[in-house]
Amino acid sequence: MQEIKNSNEINYIRQACRIVGELLDFLKDIIKPGVTTGWLDQKAEDFIRRKGGTPAFKGYNGFPASICTSVNEEVIHGIPGPYRLKEGDIISIDVGVNKEGYFGDAAITVAVGNISDEKRRLMKVTEEALYAGISKAVAGNHVSDISVAVQRVVESNGFSVVRDYVGHGVGKKLHEEPPIPNFKTAGRGPKLYSGMTIAIEPMVNAGTYEVFVKDDNWTVVTRDGKPSAHFEHTVLVREGEPEILTLV
Repeated sequence: MQEIKNSNEINYIRQACRIVGELLDFLKDIIKPGVTTGWLDQKAEDFIRRKGGTPAFKGYNGFPASICTSVNEEVIHGIPGPYRLKEGDIISIDVGVNKEGYFGDAAITVAVGNISDEKRRLMKVTEEALYAGISKAVAGNHVSDISVAVQRVVESNGFSVVRDYVGHGVGKKLHEEPPIPNFKTAGRGPKLYSGMTIAIEPMVNAGTYEVFVKDDNWTVVTRDGKPSAHFEHTVLVREGEPEILTLV
């Protein structure tokens, strides 16, 4: 069932989302060859707590870190650790913040130094697909309007949309109804109402959409080993233009 938030709840969600957006801006500036993903995680946790929030991912279903760090062929849920970023990598950073019981969630993919043309185009198309989906997050539309918009951008550029993982409602919990696929499914999906807060998050692969989970039981990687990109925003559905809550 869709969660419709009142203005007071939206204000709390907005606070959590602001921390998320500010943190992603901060991390983007310190990502460079030579730093470890574990170091980024520690910087992220310190930042979140300094802003009065708590890391929403840490301990969630047993996840051991404050952010997800997914490098190259890793799609989502990468666990930060000793891996040292190198020139030519791309890294997706996924962040969730709990602020006084309300949640924000967003992700970006960042180039580490100079990257290949393929990776650069993959990142560009994935972000364009995110904003195409967001443009459809309007009261009166259906979830499928978001899904179709994302898929159209991705596939028209020769890439593929991950099917096994989808966006979701967010706000009073980290994951709420409804699921937000990035591809067309049967039917139109739930109707969108003013006051819904949703996380739209295209996960886009350079090759096949097929993925699998590594032995750590968390990290999702592409089946063919080709790179993947991930962009996400928490969005407030309104009567007119949607509000991107994690954009700062």
